[in-house]
Amino acid sequence: MQTVKGVKEGQMEFLVPDVYDASMLDDIPLKETYTYEDYAKLPEGAPYQLIGGEFVMTLSPTPYHQEISQKLEFRILSYIEKNNSGRLYHAPLDVFLSDSDVYQPDIMFISRKRLQIIGKKKIEGAPDIVIEVLSPGTAYYDLRKKYKVYEEYGVREYWIVDPELKKIEVYENQNKNFKIYSEAEGEGTVSSKVLDKLIISLHEVF
Repeated sequence: MQTVKGVKEGQMEFLVPDVYDASMLDDIPLKETYTYEDYAKLPEGAPYQLIGGEFVMTLSPTPYHQEISQKLEFRILSYIEKNNSGRLYHAPLDVFLSDSDVYQPDIMFISRKRLQIIGKKKIEGAPDIVIEVLSPGTAYYDLRKKYKVYEEYGVREYWIVDPELKKIEVYENQNKNFKIYSEAEGEGTVSSKVLDKLIISLHEVF
């Protein structure tokens, strides 16, 4: 993807896909920490997340990444539709956790009891389940920074999917502290506590 770089002097520098006009970023002044108000000024569909007050570019996923995400989403969607459990969404969709943290998880589940957090433009609070499929460009954030924020803001269950290792880890949130609930690598199955009786076979995903 071709990019153009930058905005006027004194402004933050961005790498912007060429389908966007860099002048649309002129209203975002240079800051040490950015907020949702700044984030909301980005062009619709701009490939950024707001992580710890920083704009972090999200590169396009690989076909393999997409295949894994689709297979997981299909199996989970089949379960929640059968059980009328709630709603399932996928990236790109903003999840507002704080004024300095707005993420776009690969897959997210919101239970029937919490549908009120589904806003017109974004998810306004922590989903019940967040699933992130690791990629070289996002692994650090998914495993470190976002992990801690998901933990603190009450994501009930966090799935980390590693395409290279063919591994899935499912973490349960216990008093704002993620503890491993289920995991498998190469073969076997993982299960969800939030979605009771949901079992995923790794050979159906990788």
